[in-house]
Amino acid sequence: MLVHIYQPARNPMQSGVGKTKNWLLEFNQSEAKKIGALAGYLGSGDTLSTQLKMSFETKEDAIAFAVKKGLAYKITEPHKRARSPKAYADNFAYGRKVNWTH
Repeated sequence: MLVHIYQPARNPMQSGVGKTKNWLLEFNQSEAKKIGALAGYLGSGDTLSTQLKMSFETKEDAIAFAVKKGLAYKITEPHKRARSPKAYADNFAYGRKVNWTH
């Protein structure tokens, strides 16, 4: 069984980076989802891929768990954000390229 180890991206709807420090281990989907005949809900007999996400503090901990349990794993490295240093005083700088509008 193949597992996916990755660090989640930050929520694009918010500016914070909470819940992005830990590494997640997810099981890949092993069977297709089916539409239930009675109510028309979408379901699957595969509960590992739909309901289980394991969290680890480091990538090495997640790899060690996968190796210990005999699971094949795929690692996706996170994309690092480029941070540009900014200061509030730059809004009022003399050499500012765009005029201050207030």
